[in-house]
This record gives sequence, structure tokens and C-alpha cells, in this order.
Amino acid sequence: MRTRYRRKWTAPLAMLACGALLLSGCADFDNTAAGQKFTPVNPPSPEVPPQVGPGGDAGDSGPGQGRGNGPNQSPTPVPPPQGCKDFDKAVIATCLDTVAAVAAIPGDGSSPSALAGERKSGRIMLAAAGKDPADWATIPVDGSRDGGLTSLALSPGFAEDQLVFAYVTTPTDNRVVRLAKGQAPKPVLTGIPKGASGNRGALGTDAKGALLVATGDAGNPGLAADPASLAGKVLRIDTSGKPAPGNPTAGSAVFSTGVHSPGGMCRDQSGSRLWLTDRTGDKDVLYRLRAGQPLSTPAWSWTDKPGVAGCADFVDSTGYLSLTTSTAGNLQNLPVTPDGAVTGKPNVVMDGKVGKPPKTFGRLSAMSMINPQMAVTGTLNKDGGSPVSSDDRVVIITPSAGGGVGGKD
Repeated sequence: MRTRYRRKWTAPLAMLACGALLLSGCADFDNTAAGQKFTPVNPPSPEVPPQVGPGGDAGDSGPGQGRGNGPNQSPTPVPPPQGCKDFDKAVIATCLDTVAAVAAIPGDGSSPSALAGERKSGRIMLAAAGKDPADWATIPVDGSRDGGLTSLALSPGFAEDQLVFAYVTTPTDNRVVRLAKGQAPKPVLTGIPKGASGNRGALGTDAKGALLVATGDAGNPGLAADPASLAGKVLRIDTSGKPAPGNPTAGSAVFSTGVHSPGGMCRDQSGSRLWLTDRTGDKDVLYRLRAGQPLSTPAWSWTDKPGVAGCADFVDSTGYLSLTTSTAGNLQNLPVTPDGAVTGKPNVVMDGKVGKPPKTFGRLSAMSMINPQMAVTGTLNKDGGSPVSSDDRVVIITPSAGGGVGGKD
């Protein structure tokens, strides 16, 4: 049975400006620059990626609706890429390099688009269905080890100001910068500790317009609990760069402590559910973020360490929180109730085993919602994976129209 979505979506974005934190670091701001699973999608027009069915793979548009000659025919496999041409319509950009960051541009899904950031080069590309990737901007970064360009977030007024915020590694620190198309980045928050590891960061927003900044522990787990350090924290900042009103401690930007190597943050539309993925020494974890509470008890953990990365909260529409993995190379859909309780183990798709035919895009990175029926992710196959000729790619995913958990109708 096809699920209908009635709720309109407003992009959960936030704009960060400069200000002083009560932690080590500095700021500089310039106002001159103004039960279902998730799978690749099937379009109402040739420009929109094709929907896939309960197996979670391209080529199957739902129960009894494959690409064969009849309702009971097997779907036709998607041909392999030829150079930079990818025949899978879920792919909207090809031949990029290590797409670690994505920021979806809100829309109705008729022509999905997003900004895609390359971790090692700092290049940001505009990816849009039916078009070649276009240069948007480049940020100088130190892409060695696990650093570089690791997160992107649009300004709340992106349609007017075209501003974007990025979490990046430089030769001296990790920092948040802002920029417009073709312009040099301007530092917003600097001095976040840099180390041999633990340099990834993640940007998110809450429903009140504050920017959430998850910082790595710079390879020193002790910094995550140190209130005097910017490392290993979730920081909540208002649009002037100061600690946001309503933070757990007045005058402090610290929202939560105990982060180690963040993969991504996401929230529901109302802001009642905030999530963070993280990677610790012995397991990968998903945390429910709550103001003032340290990250000690995960909502879910993975001892097999699949490399949890981005997430998207589709719980109100489907009952699932969707998570990408950068090591296992799959999409995991975790059943969650509206009050944020996890009710079962993840349903794994896009793993090369599930589907007719089975399909995988390889290592997946960040995740960002375009609307309640569509999200975007990137691939990291040039960073330790097994790239095909069209890698690295930007891929659209969406809830399947007819499939429930485990392929049930």
C-alpha cells in the first residue's frame, strides 16, 4: 500500500555569526556577505531519480512494479557506469572526490539538488539532477588523516543570502567558516583543537534557529569531558556566534559533552528529537541529544563498527531513523517511536545483498533531507573503498512506496 505524505517540510537550517565563547577559541564574523525502508527513488519526470522497492535497490519500483515486461517479471539490472556516466537515476553527480559533506537544497523533489563537499580538496560542488556538477566554491583545508571538509549547513536565509557554513580542518586547527558562491571563506569559530585523529565535525540545527556544532576529541578522549576545551562537545550558538539563549549553563556554548568522532547530526521537523552519530574506540553509537546531559548512554550501538555517518529523521512519516555507514557501505533504518524510543534492530538495505537485483553504492557519508520524502548522501569510495568509474557520487534516497521492513508489503 502506497504511503501518502501530507505534512509540508521546512528545511531545518541555521545561520552562524561570530562571537566569543567562554571556551578556548575565537570568533570573527563579517556582515558584508549577505514500517518502511529508505531506498533510491523513482521519478514523476525523467529528471528525478527512480524509486526502488522493498528490496532497497534500483531497478525495483515496488511490489509487482519492476522494470520487467509484467508485474511478475524480474526487474532489469542497471548497467554498470561507463566513465563518468552513471545509468542509475538515483545518482545526481559523478566523478567527484571523497564526498564527505552534503547540504540538501530544499525543494519539492521534482529536480533534487544539493551542495557536495570533497573532504580532501575542500571543493564544494552544486549537484543537481540532469545536470553536470558545477563548481560552487573551494575552501583551503588540511585533508590529511581524517580532517578536511567534513560538514556543510545552509544559512536559514539561503534562498536570499546564498550563505553556507562548513566545518573544516586547517594546518593549525579545526574551525567553522562561512562563505558564499565563489567567495573566500570567512572564519566564524576557530581554535577547535586539532590532532592526529578526531578532527571530524558535524553541523546541525535546532528548531529555534541555533547552530549545533559537534566537535571531535582531537584523538584525546579526555578533552571530551574537559569543560575548558572546545574538543569533544556539542556546542549551541545563536546567530551572533554567542552562546544561544536557553543553553544548559547561561553564558556557555556547551550543549552536551562526550563526543569523540562525530559522523552526523539530524532532527525531526519540530525539534523534539535531536540525534548524533559517533564512533568510539570499541563501538559506533547513536545518541539522543538532550540539553545538559553528557553522552553516556547511547540509543543504539554497533559493536561491529560499520562507520555510522549521516542520519535523517523520517520517524513521523515512516517510523524509521535512517543512517548511512562509511565502512560497511550500507543504509540502516532503525525503528523509532515518535517519543524517540528505539524498538528494534536496524533494517539493512543497499548492502549488495538485499534487493532484486542486489545493489550497493559503496561507502556512504553524510546525509541531508531535501523534503519529508527525499534525502541526499555522498559516497567515499575513493577513500579506502572500491571505486567504480563514476565515483565518487551524490545519491538520492527516499522511502520506498510499498515495502515494509524486511521486504514485507
